[in-house]
Amino acid sequence: MGARQSLGRGFAWLWAAYGVSVFGTWLAFDAFPLVAILVLHAGPTEVAILAASGAAVGAAVAVPLGPWVEFRRKRPVMVAMDLIRCAALLSVPAAYAPGWLSFGQLLVVSVVVAAADITFNAASGAYLKGLVPSEGLIVANGRFESTMWTASVLGPPLGGAAIGLFGPVLTVVANAVSFLLSALGIRAIGGEESRPVRTGDPARLRAADLLDGWRYILADPTLRPLFFHTILANGLIMATAPPLAVLMLGDLGYSPLEYTLAFALPCIGGLIGARLARPLVARFGQHTVLLTAGTLRACWLLGLPFVRPGPVGLAVIMVVEFGLIFCSGVFSPVLATVRLTRTATDRVTRTLSAWSVTTKLSIAAMTALWGLLAGLTSPRTALATAGVLILATPLLLPFRRRPSDVGATS
Repeated sequence: MGARQSLGRGFAWLWAAYGVSVFGTWLAFDAFPLVAILVLHAGPTEVAILAASGAAVGAAVAVPLGPWVEFRRKRPVMVAMDLIRCAALLSVPAAYAPGWLSFGQLLVVSVVVAAADITFNAASGAYLKGLVPSEGLIVANGRFESTMWTASVLGPPLGGAAIGLFGPVLTVVANAVSFLLSALGIRAIGGEESRPVRTGDPARLRAADLLDGWRYILADPTLRPLFFHTILANGLIMATAPPLAVLMLGDLGYSPLEYTLAFALPCIGGLIGARLARPLVARFGQHTVLLTAGTLRACWLLGLPFVRPGPVGLAVIMVVEFGLIFCSGVFSPVLATVRLTRTATDRVTRTLSAWSVTTKLSIAAMTALWGLLAGLTSPRTALATAGVLILATPLLLPFRRRPSDVGATS
């Protein structure tokens, strides 16, 4: 299969919808904390509550939505989630204009958006499995990953410029419009989508359904170690962001522009990694690429506690972030492909929801814990602790290749 192979008109529309929405999301990167600080004059505690509670409560709200979506057509659900996110975000400028915007509203909107994010991603994963042949999944996931990293390079600087000129509320509007355009793109896919068949009462959500995604993951000999590896590794990576921000903007004296560039420019590594994922799988197989990329991405965080001020220190941060993001760019599309190919069609939405909910909750918990650790000790100590712990995460990878694991593609 060539890297430029067309995956069909339906995938082209889905990819375009994903591209516009992810660009809108990165354009509005950190918009809510900035609205809270610049418009509502919120303090550090309120900003931390907004960041952690929105994601955590949104994940909890999404738990029953996974099995509910499993037995419904996925494309209407995706359109509905896009429209819900659009409406929720538009409520912010609508309340801001007459001066009615409150911190409570921001918190509610962040919960709604987080829950809709999880539900949309689970439904889109199930829809992609039916839309693209199995041998095309690595190409499709690689294109999504490349698009995400491209948006992460371009979005924050453009969003930062827009915030400087027009204020943070404008980027919230842009993000809302991106979800509306995404909904239109998904509607444009066309075609018929059959309704999944469910035994028993399709209108009733059983309590057992809520846990089915986790049971499916834990019963699979390949998904189970990947699940625990990604939860711990992603949690530790994300938990370093607040201590590193405090270290860079405080003790090291870097400017906000230098801080932004230190994370925006290395995202090019994610784009390169995502582009290389498919040829690497074709050459070495999915199992080898997962093990190698998953192991290598654990080797970078330990460089952050030793960063010093000045241009050399900034270059070190960029090199560390580039290496980490490059390895993640290779790892993520292969992980997404393995997850889809190993999950039965009638379990995809519940499995992806369970995975996403657990990831968001663990990131929220570990971010709060590392913030506490940095406060009690120092940002460098918190970064060093994460750097040491993440070295153990490769031990959780599925080192044993199983006959049912998908190997190299032709």
